[in-house]
Amino acid sequence: MHVVSVISTKGGVGKTTIAASIGGFAADAGLRVLLLDIDTQPTLSSYFALTKRAAGGAYELLASNERRAERVISHTAVANLDVIVSNDSERQLNTLLLNAADGRLRLRHLLDVFRSDYDLMLIDTQGARSVLLEMAVLASDLALSPVTPEILAARELHRGTVQLLQDVAPFRYWGIQPPPLRLLINRVSAVSSNARMIEQALRSLYGPVGDICVLQTQLPALEAYSRAAILGSPVHRVERRKPHGRRAAAALEAIRTLCVELFPQWSGAFARVSGTARDVANVHG
Repeated sequence: MHVVSVISTKGGVGKTTIAASIGGFAADAGLRVLLLDIDTQPTLSSYFALTKRAAGGAYELLASNERRAERVISHTAVANLDVIVSNDSERQLNTLLLNAADGRLRLRHLLDVFRSDYDLMLIDTQGARSVLLEMAVLASDLALSPVTPEILAARELHRGTVQLLQDVAPFRYWGIQPPPLRLLINRVSAVSSNARMIEQALRSLYGPVGDICVLQTQLPALEAYSRAAILGSPVHRVERRKPHGRRAAAALEAIRTLCVELFPQWSGAFARVSGTARDVANVHG
């Protein structure tokens, strides 16, 4: 099971939308996908309609070390796509994990509960520095951070998200390697020159060598993402073709390109997704 945390210490950069979009696309490609929502504003938990809601969620998983998967995993209306909902309504998890001896490693120790049943886990995190965020990073194989094409967002990336990765680096001495960080320029406007300037600045800071790099894929600012959230549908099903006269690629192609860059091992399955609810490629045979 490949574990990806979608992270940023700045709110409002599109973490939930990206987690839902990648999760829905990967599920339609035939991957078994588990979403984990640990954001205190649980938008991902309500993004997709649920066909079966578990008795518990992230709180039981992390506060009680719940190892019975059926107690915390809810099933969505999208085939192959399950979710552990955020249900920490009193916001107690941060304090609990801060005072627990294994707080920052709690999720990492629980991953074996899900490993045999899923190919991909996507963790949606809160937009602020916290023990929960550090825990998600230390459980991940890859960290994905959206960056909007604004100078303040780029500055916060360096002060917040990159600093977070540096702060958890000492866990290497315990044999825990912090994940590489991939930066995704998100919500690129067709009429703005900021994206190119931000991209150049980020690439000059974080070259192709090392644990931090800027993805070649950029996601355009599309109305399709808002429509998809309203419909509770993966965005690639909502916009399969590029509207006439628009330069930006269709949402289907944008998300496909992103998934291929992030997970080249599944590129064959991704290539077969057409954006209909019937898409399920066999990636296990």
